[in-house]
Amino acid sequence: MPRRVTADPCAVAALVALVVACGVVAAGTRAAPAAAPSTRSTIGPVVPDGVAIKPATTPRGRHVTGTIVIGGNVVRSYTLYLPRSLPKHSPVPLLVALHGGLGSGPQFEQQSGFDGLAEANRFIVVYPNGTAIHRFAPNQLVWNGGGCCSVAEQGQENVDDVGFISSLITKLERQYDIDKGRVFAAGHSNGAILAERLACQLSGQIVAIGVQAGVLFVNSCPMPHPVAALEIHGTVDQNIPINGGYGQRSLTKTDYPPPVDGLKTIAAHDACPSAPTNAPDPSNAAVRFQIWQPCRAGTVVEWAMVAGANHAWMGHPGSRATQLLTGGKPYSGFDSSAAIWSFLAAHPRR
Repeated sequence: MPRRVTADPCAVAALVALVVACGVVAAGTRAAPAAAPSTRSTIGPVVPDGVAIKPATTPRGRHVTGTIVIGGNVVRSYTLYLPRSLPKHSPVPLLVALHGGLGSGPQFEQQSGFDGLAEANRFIVVYPNGTAIHRFAPNQLVWNGGGCCSVAEQGQENVDDVGFISSLITKLERQYDIDKGRVFAAGHSNGAILAERLACQLSGQIVAIGVQAGVLFVNSCPMPHPVAALEIHGTVDQNIPINGGYGQRSLTKTDYPPPVDGLKTIAAHDACPSAPTNAPDPSNAAVRFQIWQPCRAGTVVEWAMVAGANHAWMGHPGSRATQLLTGGKPYSGFDSSAAIWSFLAAHPRR
């Protein structure tokens, strides 16, 4: 059951001014692709149940910007990256990459470096845009993850983001040769919260999710189809604490549920064992995993806890604005983008 979220208008207004002053990439503009980090985790497997992946390379494909009308009159936007390296006459995976709160599709494209991974590993990635928190802040966007966040959440405008993502996937499947057994979602923070909601409420289309700093924040989780899930969390995250509750750097007065609760819910729907096993990372003492497996249909649920990591997207340099919002420089010893793609690539729906 989501706990009530009460936005602090003064805090939000101040942070919006900060973001604008620091120059977060605006929605609707193309972001320069982020360079691949030089950490150990750029080459898989980087999670226990992942597969070896190719390190990110320079994106040489093309961008397509588009819109879709939801609910009869609501126009939603997105940016699509199509790698030059896509195979011909063969269906390819689709990754739906969901930005964090007060971010945007282009901002997350720049920060995550998913374009470089898409180029090297031959998949399509789409960056949808959320809902503006205010008409005076048109580029500071949020998602309806259920109990969070801001104007989009179910207690306020109750934006139909599940419907938006569902319609977007359907549209892209009609336009491109996409493998329906490899449609994945990734997300950060508020985008991670939405991705976990999608695992529950859009399991007919979403096959697996990989997120950082997420929680499951909805009243119910029907989840008729099994969905593999990886959640990465820093132990010193002060925005969404690893044990739940109020984060000291939270942008709203939100009492978050513990992240592990959402993983337990997904694991129960996947018919996994009730208790996880522990799996330390032999090459990185800062990382330890809890893993629920074996599960039905070959899925697995994993929790990666990274000691000393904050809320920022790990392994990729963020802008000065995102560093201020997320509590400092990103942790460099673990690459969330590579870890997520390694995990997702290992879990198609068969």
